[in-house]
Amino acid sequence: MTKISVIIPVYNTEKYVEKCLDSVKQQTMKDIEVIVINDRINR
Repeated sequence: MTKISVIIPVYNTEKYVEKCLDSVKQQTMKDIEVIVINDRINR
């Protein structure tokens, strides 16, 4: 079976991260990896 990668960019999304991760966790496909990336750009 194919492993699925879910890439979630986060920046100023603290209100939504938990709901997003819960949603991914509830998917029927179980062979997944979740990669959460802080996409803040240093300026």
